[in-house]
Amino acid sequence: MNAQRDSIDIAIIGSGFAGLCMAIQLKGAGFTDFFIAEQADSLGGTWRDNHYPGCACDVQSHVYSFSFAPNPDWTRQFAPQAEIRAYLEQCAARFELAPYLRFGTGLVRAVFDEARQRWQLSFSDGSQVSARVLVSGMGGLSRPALPDIPGLDSFKGKRFHSQQWDHAYCLKGKRVAVIGTGASAIQFVPRIAPQVAHLDLFQRTPPWIMPKPDRPVSPLERWLFKHLPFTQRLVRGAFYWALEGRVVGFALHPRLMNMVQKIALRHLHKQVARPSLRKTLTPDYTIGCKRVLISNDYYPALSRSNVEVVTDHIARIEADGVITADGIKHPADCLIFGTGFQATDPLPRDCIIGRGGVDLMDTWQDGAHAYKGTTVPGYPNLFLIVGPNTGLGHNSMILMIEAQVNYILDALQHMQRQRIASVDVKPAVESAYNRQLQDKLKRTIWNTGGCQSWYLDPRTGKNTTLWPGSTWRFKQLTRQFALKDYVTHPQPINAPTPPVPAPHSTAEGSLS
Repeated sequence: MNAQRDSIDIAIIGSGFAGLCMAIQLKGAGFTDFFIAEQADSLGGTWRDNHYPGCACDVQSHVYSFSFAPNPDWTRQFAPQAEIRAYLEQCAARFELAPYLRFGTGLVRAVFDEARQRWQLSFSDGSQVSARVLVSGMGGLSRPALPDIPGLDSFKGKRFHSQQWDHAYCLKGKRVAVIGTGASAIQFVPRIAPQVAHLDLFQRTPPWIMPKPDRPVSPLERWLFKHLPFTQRLVRGAFYWALEGRVVGFALHPRLMNMVQKIALRHLHKQVARPSLRKTLTPDYTIGCKRVLISNDYYPALSRSNVEVVTDHIARIEADGVITADGIKHPADCLIFGTGFQATDPLPRDCIIGRGGVDLMDTWQDGAHAYKGTTVPGYPNLFLIVGPNTGLGHNSMILMIEAQVNYILDALQHMQRQRIASVDVKPAVESAYNRQLQDKLKRTIWNTGGCQSWYLDPRTGKNTTLWPGSTWRFKQLTRQFALKDYVTHPQPINAPTPPVPAPHSTAEGSLS
């Protein structure tokens, strides 16, 4: 592909699961005029960027992979980061995506040109590209969240967020302060605790933790998966339905979570002997309200003699330590932030500019929203993968990604067949969809469980991140792109007719 080309039909942003899935399905359907813009020098998305010690998936490997590209070589039930990244690289090679990848090309700004009905894109390498269609595969968990703590810049030691782990920095014998107890901290704290001289874990709210049913995948199993593929399909199906059943407690009958909570409490009591520490680690909200974590080694790590769980509020940070509200100074050589990501503000300001010069962040000033998590009024031909309210608390995000890609592909094929230059979801359609969705969310454990979480927008209290239902229901909703839901703009009469790719099978669904 010519790196200097200034016009493209479809621009995909990001080369994680979302971007690669979109590219693979486009190529399979006969679309070839596209590229994947990636800001880094290699592909992988979150599984490239997150490489802290112990980084692994918390969804079983056989489900956390593309349905059309099973991997018989997973070595564990829950794949570690390096294997997932290698899997994505293998997919890119298998589906011959190298000619479509543009590395070192981060999206700086996208502006919709109403006169031309095209997106004008500016990239970090200085290139300017005009694209008919813009597909965002940037994801919702890509921008690290750092706490606003007085004196943070005065700290003289080493500091980094878990996503930007500095492997060159030796933690052996150091005094380490870990701020935050999210999903990443659950994984890296057990790995670093045996190395450091002392570790202070600053906990604002304890997470609920379930046992992690992890184990190696035996050589015999891997042989069966490779030579008798139906065996892997059976395993994937079993995992899928076991995970899918959890939606009943999360979204339909939250009271059922009390039974799950008893399992988590037994896990805590079994692994933590000290009553005082056990009390510190016991949440005061219903399990599921925040993200449920899984670990077999987190509680034992916190029981070590060189680890202290600190629950007092952090008042400030000084050059050589952390001062808590009780006036105690906790000396530190290194600060590590396990404080998660800006899930409710997934994109920076001045990045996506739609009709009338309106910034997407202004459209989302009362919380992110989209139609079927994919399209936003006023932003024609912009398709979001892993957009608002597509996150899951119970199953694999790859299922949602594939459903959205199916929806986008159907939209593009409709546009090709009917010579449509742009589609823009009708505001009334998107608004009605989101009203119904928010009504459903009000009855879920995420909104009734008695906690504040990153699922909720801090400005409005709305849950703008999670899908309040089953993955098969979302798949039904996104199976067919309906032109009646969109304002369309025809191609000019003298515009060349592009080749029409093979038809894409569809079926219709509704939110209820």
